[in-house]
Amino acid sequence: MDIKFHNPDLSSAKIMMIDDEPINMEIVQALLEDAGYSNFIVEDQPLRAMETLNNTHPDMLILDLMMPGKDGFQLLKEIRSHERYEHLPVIILTSANDNDSKLRVLELGATDLLFKPVDPTELILRVYNTLSSKSYLDQLAYYDAVTHLPNSRMFQEHFEWVLKKSHRHEDRLAILNISLDDFSRINAAMGHKEGDSILRQTAELIQQVVRDSDVLACVGRGANRNANLYRSENGAFMLLLERIQRPEDAALVAERILDAIKQPLIAADTEVYLTCSIGIVTHPEEGNDPNTLVRLVNTARDYVKTNGGNAFQFSSSVIDMSYRNRLDMESRLRKALEREEFKLYYQPKVDLSSGRICGAEALLRWFNGDQGMISPLEFIPIAEETGLIIPIGKWVLETTCDQLKRWSSLGNNNFQLSANVSARQFQEPNFVTDLERIIASRSINPKTLTLELTESLLMQDIEQNIKLMSMLKAMGLKLSIDDFGTGYSSLAYLKTLPVDELKIDRSFIIDVPQKEDSCAIVSTIIYLARKLGFHTVAEGIETSEQFEFLRREQCEQFQGYYFSKPVPASDFTELLLSERKVTAQDDHENNNE
Repeated sequence: MDIKFHNPDLSSAKIMMIDDEPINMEIVQALLEDAGYSNFIVEDQPLRAMETLNNTHPDMLILDLMMPGKDGFQLLKEIRSHERYEHLPVIILTSANDNDSKLRVLELGATDLLFKPVDPTELILRVYNTLSSKSYLDQLAYYDAVTHLPNSRMFQEHFEWVLKKSHRHEDRLAILNISLDDFSRINAAMGHKEGDSILRQTAELIQQVVRDSDVLACVGRGANRNANLYRSENGAFMLLLERIQRPEDAALVAERILDAIKQPLIAADTEVYLTCSIGIVTHPEEGNDPNTLVRLVNTARDYVKTNGGNAFQFSSSVIDMSYRNRLDMESRLRKALEREEFKLYYQPKVDLSSGRICGAEALLRWFNGDQGMISPLEFIPIAEETGLIIPIGKWVLETTCDQLKRWSSLGNNNFQLSANVSARQFQEPNFVTDLERIIASRSINPKTLTLELTESLLMQDIEQNIKLMSMLKAMGLKLSIDDFGTGYSSLAYLKTLPVDELKIDRSFIIDVPQKEDSCAIVSTIIYLARKLGFHTVAEGIETSEQFEFLRREQCEQFQGYYFSKPVPASDFTELLLSERKVTAQDDHENNNE
């Protein structure tokens, strides 16, 4: 077969085949694959054909006539009665060569007709011509002539399908209505030609934002993001974000779009400055009905325009308030370092065999003048997202090393102090050199400093992380895997990680020793660590029963309220000097960590 078509738009077309004989579809598919086509949907159950059609949205259909249960005549009639498939190209492939069958399928709306056994050249030519014609008609009907983006009609059809898919898979999606502020002024002052140029440049800016690597961490992976931007009307666009994690992710994209559109555009050799108004609506928070969601996002956009533009607004007051509170926290977080609102608290690490303090973990606390103490669960994720964790994490390491030097001066030469390192901080290019400088400037023994890294962090780009960890180990530092058991790490990698310590997550400890499965998990982790040469630390110990269980299992250290909650440095110094000792018989107040 020497006939091949290399038009990339056609070769990627989605071709669906319906035939109760799979061998027939295999033959047709093989012939079309030789011609360069690669995207096929096959259905050998005629009764399931409409469901498959609705779930896959093919570009064309090859349909057999003689099938049990529901024949091709019935299916063709059903397809043509559906508004969405009124113009779907359908090639009938049949062995029935009588005039009545030919006339009947043409009356029912078949696009073309081929007879078995199929001639390969004829098949390829008919498919190519059919798809070419569809592509041309689609361009006229579904694409904007100015920006070449899908238009409002395409948005309406695609949105209904995406919404059903998101509802079926329980995914979250967001719709952004992006409208240039006072765009009519551009057309009036510069003419429609230059206005069209502005629209094309704006569309490209929005596409660049959605393709940006930082934004892709939020929006759905695998979606065709270019096809999810639509030209709706005048100076407005609709953007669909599929499979987002949280409503705040849509706000992140909106912020980037606002910043991108502020940069000067060129029209008629003149710099043009624009802003935009963005309305945001999310599914499932605000419903499943496409018309309602479109109305809500339009209303949110209009609200922004009425209030001066150059902003975004969620249609849900609850979501919007949540995001405004987040912005407020971000603003206060940016000022917290210079206002010295951060403090380090220290939780003892206790040796289970002796019951005495052998180290501590430095824990970050934020005391805001207006709100008091703010939970790390609230501000750490925001610090990570904004990059503020970099200067904050550097301050934590500096302060930890300062305190380590003070406690070492008390004669505790073997005292081990741990500091948490975030994923963003660990991946900073200057992390290792900054850490070397911090340690050298304080003249501390690097063997007394432990860096705690989360298991989920280590599983990202593990080969590169092993190289970084090896560099830290070469400096003399100790490394710990925090929250072990929650990150689904591979045992094959675990044995290669240059770490000294596994910290057993509190979620496994809380039901010890009452529940056998929790006991089994904890015992297995301790045994595994011992065989691999790692020390073990159990987090969240609150009762004498937990303490005694861990001691029997030969866990080496623990942290938790059973000995002490996290305390300021001055209180921890008193604990060190008191040489307090804990035993299983001690009576301590149980608290939640």
